[in-house]
Amino acid sequence: MLAEKQFMEMALSFPAVEQGSHFDVTDFRVRGTIFATYREKDGRAVLKLSPDQQRLFLETAKGMLEPVPGSWGGKGWTLAILQRIDADTLRHAMSLAWRSVAPKSLL
Repeated sequence: MLAEKQFMEMALSFPAVEQGSHFDVTDFRVRGTIFATYREKDGRAVLKLSPDQQRLFLETAKGMLEPVPGSWGGKGWTLAILQRIDADTLRHAMSLAWRSVAPKSLL
């Protein structure tokens, strides 16, 4: 089981990440584009994956990740279930999310 602190520290460990917020959600951005969010009031951790990446994780990491309900989930936004996900799986998914918004100069 991963904690909020571990999720946030992991997100901040990638190059050029800035922590911000919108409404009641802490977000993690690269040059203004969000790749991960964390909502403290319910422990909801979300990653920006492509729909194909999301499908792959749903098959290979069953029960650890799930689509965000509604149209956002159809676009690849994915809940990381911190009570079930292991650190390696989260780091891999978060790395893909970070790469989806990072400029080529950072890759």
